Amino acid sequence: MGRPLVLIKNKPFAFNCTLPPVTFGEVNITWYKDFSKIPISKNIQLRVHQDQTWILFLPLTENDSGLYKCVIKDRDSCYRIQVNLTVFEKYWCDPTRRNPPHLSDEYKQILHVGNDSLTCHLHFPKSYIVDSVKWYKDCKEIKEKRFTPLRVMLLVNNVTAKDRGNYACQATLTHLGKRYMVLNSITVNVTKRIDNGGRIPKIIYPKNNSIEVQPGSTLIVDCNITDTWDNTNLRCWKVNNTLVDRYYRESKRIREGFETCVSFPEHNLYTVNITFLEVRMEDYGLPFTCHAGVSAAYIILKLPVPDFRAYLIGGFIALTVTTLSVVCVYNLFKIDIVLWYRSAFPSTRNTEDGKLYDAYVLYPKPQRESQSHDVEKLVLEILPEVLERQCGYKLFIFGRDEFPGQAVATVIDDNIKLCRRLIVIIVPESLSFSLLKNMSEEQIAVYNALIQDGMKVILIELERIEDYTAMPESIQYIKQKHGSIQWSGDFTEQSQCAKTKFWKRVRYHMPPQGCSASSDQLLKHKS
Repeated sequence: MGRPLVLIKNKPFAFNCTLPPVTFGEVNITWYKDFSKIPISKNIQLRVHQDQTWILFLPLTENDSGLYKCVIKDRDSCYRIQVNLTVFEKYWCDPTRRNPPHLSDEYKQILHVGNDSLTCHLHFPKSYIVDSVKWYKDCKEIKEKRFTPLRVMLLVNNVTAKDRGNYACQATLTHLGKRYMVLNSITVNVTKRIDNGGRIPKIIYPKNNSIEVQPGSTLIVDCNITDTWDNTNLRCWKVNNTLVDRYYRESKRIREGFETCVSFPEHNLYTVNITFLEVRMEDYGLPFTCHAGVSAAYIILKLPVPDFRAYLIGGFIALTVTTLSVVCVYNLFKIDIVLWYRSAFPSTRNTEDGKLYDAYVLYPKPQRESQSHDVEKLVLEILPEVLERQCGYKLFIFGRDEFPGQAVATVIDDNIKLCRRLIVIIVPESLSFSLLKNMSEEQIAVYNALIQDGMKVILIELERIEDYTAMPESIQYIKQKHGSIQWSGDFTEQSQCAKTKFWKRVRYHMPPQGCSASSDQLLKHKS
């Protein structure tokens, strides 16, 4: 027939389908009355309705008596839990009216001699607000100091046999703006506490453990307790032997939550939590203790242990990002950085290598007159103006610095060995590279030997050259090994500034500026 419940007319009531068998996956719960196939409505505006797993009566009437079924369906099975509900009218504290004999009490509780507590069983969904709880004994509101109301609990100090009798707890239930009065009658008996182990509550969690939490964060800790069906044990949180709500009654930064209960065949599972709205430094190392009758267990908050792996990973990432940034910046501004460094910290190594010139300039004789004019202007005017007069380099320009009557092979062979760089000017047409084409085999051999010996070569394109296949193999080798610099000037005064991008690239490939050989040494060599 189902679990029998005898309830009072005109009182709000809620029953939760909290005893489902083991189910898997999504679960659908539906309430039915009697043998109707129409489920209880989920319209929360109705007096009788289903709210998630709950069935609610706001309030009860005599017509609500009947058999109610909670049908639980999961993917593979279906279960039913039945509740046989009987509603009677009861007159509280009215001696002129007689109550049905089987309604002499709604709840029975026991107070144990010593310190104990009573519970006002107010089980409603979380969306329902229960407040303004008042306690009565023998129809009179309790005012004695031995009795301390604590939400749904009534703490009783120094319990004696005189405390047995008829109690009642009254509360206000608020939902959707409507207020209802809940009144529970409790018949209380007084006995001595028997600590046989069976009636001692067991705290599942906490277990005298610590919790790592960051300062300033919000924290909720549940205290889970198993206890017998007919228990009257007080369940609460304390700090420094004081109820949490009293200890923090001004700031309300730390509060104890409402107690919830889930019934099992052999025991009840109670949960009462403590909420830290903001964890502060003074909370660390302080035991927050959950009490359940004679049982107690605490938690201690502690600062999280620094995660050195995170610091190492963060440091490695920061170092990598910094290194990549430095490399990117250096690649973007490498030429400017090198030129600045040379200017700020002049080198004296060039004076000790026995060289007389900073660069040997080799250029072709193009067949086109306009192109020949451009080459000669670049080599004989602009190159000396920028590199010699503005930057202080010494150049040996073939066609300008050799003495009359000297053989070409002798000029190249003698002077190229006295230079630190080789500047080669090329133009697009392969046939125009007549300087190399007209040289003797000995001169070409010397030229190739210089390349193979490791002399740094600066290859300057007078115009952009897309295809090097028609060029001599030596020029192709230079292009592949050293790259090239394309002339970007227009033969005006603006092109003769050493700070333009083109000349900065040329200066970057030139040797660091130092003190060149004296003019006397230079003339002595030429003679």
